[in-house]
Amino acid sequence: MTIGLCLLVYNELEGCKQALPLIRFDQFDEVFAVDGGSTDGTIEYLKSMGVEVRVQPKKGYNAAYIFAFESSGSDALIFFHPKGTIHPDQTLDFRSYFNTGFDLVIASRIIKGSQNEEDHQFFKFRKWFVVFLGLVAGVIWRREGVFIWDVLHGFRGITRKAFLEIEPIDHGLSMDLEMVVRSYKKNFKRVEFPVQESSRQSGETHFKPFPTAIRLFRYMLFELGRK
Repeated sequence: MTIGLCLLVYNELEGCKQALPLIRFDQFDEVFAVDGGSTDGTIEYLKSMGVEVRVQPKKGYNAAYIFAFESSGSDALIFFHPKGTIHPDQTLDFRSYFNTGFDLVIASRIIKGSQNEEDHQFFKFRKWFVVFLGLVAGVIWRREGVFIWDVLHGFRGITRKAFLEIEPIDHGLSMDLEMVVRSYKKNFKRVEFPVQESSRQSGETHFKPFPTAIRLFRYMLFELGRK
């Protein structure tokens, strides 16, 4: 199985500067970046580090994933957001899961042995929201197999075959949750393993909490009527 590493970026210059020197490029069959329209020097820095940058022709989070597979020849892709919150060495943990037959592999900030950036806080609103969405998705759609808790972590890997089978929506920002829900419906072999997440040292999230929550709930309503 050939496995590629796809860096999903949009104005993440400082995060890339932290992550890129630590990535083990020789451990992947291809490494490339899909850029959503960066203007802060991210593209130029990636190129200076020898990373091929592919600017997505259609804007949007879901569109970035679809374009990644369209422009890749790998049998599976690992998606990594170089924000400086996850050590790049954890990209190496995916290959063993793919080689043993898993279709969807998720790096979890929720399960035992993991660390979430909010764990040191009393109120963990972001973490609690992810757990809530995971519970709702599991109760509605899971019939057998592993229960996925971190349904919104973009640090994940999926095989090309499984990605095509989920028939991904080409717009919006549902992709992370959509992969999990569709894996339940399609009964994919799935797994999550623990990772250590730290807080962002620079930049800010591209997903504002309330608008993102509304759009994700709308996606779930749509999925209720989808085969």
